[in-house]
This record gives sequence, structure tokens and C-alpha cells, in this order.
Amino acid sequence: MTTLLNNLFFVFQRFDLLSALDILIVTLIFFGLFYLLRDTQAMVLLRGVILLIVLTALLTGFVSLPAFSWLLRTTLPAMLFAIPVVFAPEIRRGLERLGRVLAAGETHLTALEMRSSIQAVVGAASRLSARQHGALIIIARDDSLRDYMLSGVSLESRVSPELLLQIFYPNTPLHDGAVVIEGTRIAAAACVLPLSSSGILTHSPDRQMGLRHRAALGISEVTDAVAVVVSEETGFISIAHAGRMIRRLDPERLENILVAFFRTGNEKPRLIERVFPFLRRAG
Repeated sequence: MTTLLNNLFFVFQRFDLLSALDILIVTLIFFGLFYLLRDTQAMVLLRGVILLIVLTALLTGFVSLPAFSWLLRTTLPAMLFAIPVVFAPEIRRGLERLGRVLAAGETHLTALEMRSSIQAVVGAASRLSARQHGALIIIARDDSLRDYMLSGVSLESRVSPELLLQIFYPNTPLHDGAVVIEGTRIAAAACVLPLSSSGILTHSPDRQMGLRHRAALGISEVTDAVAVVVSEETGFISIAHAGRMIRRLDPERLENILVAFFRTGNEKPRLIERVFPFLRRAG
């Protein structure tokens, strides 16, 4: 006990403001990493790796196991090389987010133009919900959706409720798939999106959520786009962003959420908020 107290006293003697800043930076980096990995298969794997490291430290710290220690020393380099391969999608997503910090010179839509697009989406979603016509509308933000647009049919048309209603009318050529909206235009329709593998919908008590909802969550997990879904079975309106889904929205609440996502003008996020989006919500 005396040795432990002496060690703690030695550490606190050397602790200063620079040490506190150092710990804070490392904490933010790890918190941002865990934030990017949330609700993904990589998070499950990471839990297993952490548990293995803790058990290994306990075993090698209290018991002398020469053969086991040799095995760890031999396999550790291979595990370090495997990490970039296993976590490739999450690493790519994080690097893209850092890259967007440097893209400060891009032109942005005016508040009036963005409000017009939002009202068109809300109006179409409301009427589609009343008719129980399924729909999946993706609204782009900073991330490029070009790869997903190439999988569909290019439209390059101005956003309007009537056009969205026509696209998602049952049994029409473009109704099956997602519509991608960029600013004030419908860029493409019948687009194929990645399906979510997080398992959120599997544990949901609602069983009316099918491929549209999985695709909405999937695109929100790999990009910063906002997905609006109308259920064909129930007519419920849902919205997905950053791997999260809010269900059973009425048109008024849907519009308020979209307006909050697409604020324009002088409300640009600070640099640190663009790297760590969770700080924007916390502040």
C-alpha cells in the first residue's frame, strides 16, 4: 500500500496543464473513434478485442505463462496489420470527415432554396403516407452520393411534390429504389443503396420495417445524408441520419427536423464540430 501511494504521489507531482491537455486530446480521439463505430459490426468486433486484451493482461500479469506470452508476441504484429483491413469502411468514413473540414470554399444554397426543397419533400411524404405508397428519399449534405446515383436513372429535375408522387406511384418504372436529392434538384431515381447491418431493425418491436428502412439506415451509416422513408404497409413516415432512425413522424415534425439538419446562413459549425459532430449536439 505504501508503494502504491508513493507511486500515485509521484504521478501527481509531475501532472501539469500540458499533461491535462495531452489526456484531453487522446480522450477526444478515442471518443470520436467509438462514435464512428457505434451500431456497426466493427463495434462488436472491437468489444471482443478489448475483452481479449483485458483478459490477456490479467493472465500475464498475475501468472507466469511463458508459452502463452510467446504466442502473443508472435501474433501481435499480424493483428496490427489486420486492423486496417477489418476496419477499412470506418477508417474511410473518418478520413472523409476530416477531408470535409478543408472543403470550406464550396458554394451553399440560400435558406429560401433549401426551404423550398424541404417543403416539397414534406408535402410529397405527407401525401404518399396518406395513400400508403412506399418511398425512400435521400437528401445529400456534404458527402458525395455520386456512386449511388450512378446505380439509378439520372433525372436532373427540380424538386417538386408532384414529381416525387409520380416517381413513387406503385408499379411505375422508377418507384422501386431511392430518389437522391441534391439541393433543389432530383439528381437520380431508382438508386440502389447499401443495406444496414447494425441489427437495430432486428431488435425493433415493429415488424413492418423492410428493405426501405434497412437501406435508409445503411446510407445514413456510410454518409452524412438524411433519409426520409414512407412505409408501404403502414404509411408511417420515418427519418434516418447517422445510423439512427426516428419513426411515426407527422408532416410538421418532419419539416422541423429537416430544417434543423439543413440550417444555412451564418450557422456554420466550428472546425472542431465538423471533425466531431457529437460536440455540435452537446453544445
